[in-house]
Amino acid sequence: MSAPPALAQCCSLTDLEALAQHAIERTAWDYFRSGAWDEQTLARNNAAWRQLEIHFRGMIDVSRRSSSTRLLQRAIPCPLLAAPTAMQKMAHPDGECGTARACSGAQVPMCLSSLSTTALEDVRAATTAPLWMQIYISQDRGFTRTLVERADAAGIDAFAVTADTPVWGVRERDLRNAFRVPDGLRIANLERPGQPTGHSGVGIGGALSWTIDPSASWSDVERLASWTTKPILVKGICRPSDVNAAFDSGAAGVWISNHGGRQLDGAPATADVLAACAQAVGGRGPTLVDGGIRRGTDILRAIALGADAVAVGRPILWGLGAGGEAGVARALEILMREFDLAMALAGVRSVAEIRELGADLVRNRS
Repeated sequence: MSAPPALAQCCSLTDLEALAQHAIERTAWDYFRSGAWDEQTLARNNAAWRQLEIHFRGMIDVSRRSSSTRLLQRAIPCPLLAAPTAMQKMAHPDGECGTARACSGAQVPMCLSSLSTTALEDVRAATTAPLWMQIYISQDRGFTRTLVERADAAGIDAFAVTADTPVWGVRERDLRNAFRVPDGLRIANLERPGQPTGHSGVGIGGALSWTIDPSASWSDVERLASWTTKPILVKGICRPSDVNAAFDSGAAGVWISNHGGRQLDGAPATADVLAACAQAVGGRGPTLVDGGIRRGTDILRAIALGADAVAVGRPILWGLGAGGEAGVARALEILMREFDLAMALAGVRSVAEIRELGADLVRNRS
């Protein structure tokens, strides 16, 4: 699929963001861009990566280099995946299937949000790349189990259970806009007969409060692990003690995240806690990270701090809003190309070499 001229002229994710802002309806744009309360964590997520210096090596032969790696036993061309983001059809009619097709073209994994506007089976059919699904522990545990088993039967490759959402964070733009699921769209995988669909209420918390549960605990992760043979990652961790609890509960990996700054405002940036959490993992499984990844240099920084892969959320929505499937493909292309160039300029030839150099390559600004 050839990109429209505007997409082809986009040099960075910031260029895609500018296109998307003009294309996406304002209430939906506010939903996608907002963070909790004063949005301090949202801002810190972005800034923290920039404060890490890359101490590049000179005169290294980088003529042969590879950004490929393995994640959950699958080879991928870059340590990158599409993070779960809700209601993608608000950004573009292509929605989650457009994202899935773009990920398929790049062979980049995608994690589907529970709050998808497309049925998980249709998204599975749209990609040959690994497809994961994000899961909330809802107040209706029977429904949660049914959803996991449905996804398992559809061929979902892994699950990411969200740990940072016992209640919904307060996103004030949504309250001011009286945000709700737009008419004509469905929360396709969370529909229950006679139960709320998200088309009424104020803010996502008012619309879909039943989808989460403040009583959720590590025992629920153990229970979820018993419902499937697929790997489970715990998403929404910022401290080493929770890393240990996740693996003790049967997780195959951990995902360092603060929900894109949309839950607890004042939580640390993921870049600030990644190294300690990755050290606590101790080789027990993969470490993922999201939050403010905007450049290929950020991917390099994350790998040096101990991540096995990074996930991007809003940039996928920017690509989707800017040009549907082609826009997502352009976003992935920009990041993958930037990462390859960052490797060359830093004097490294593989993802493994970045990790080996670690703190010698990426250091906090003094």
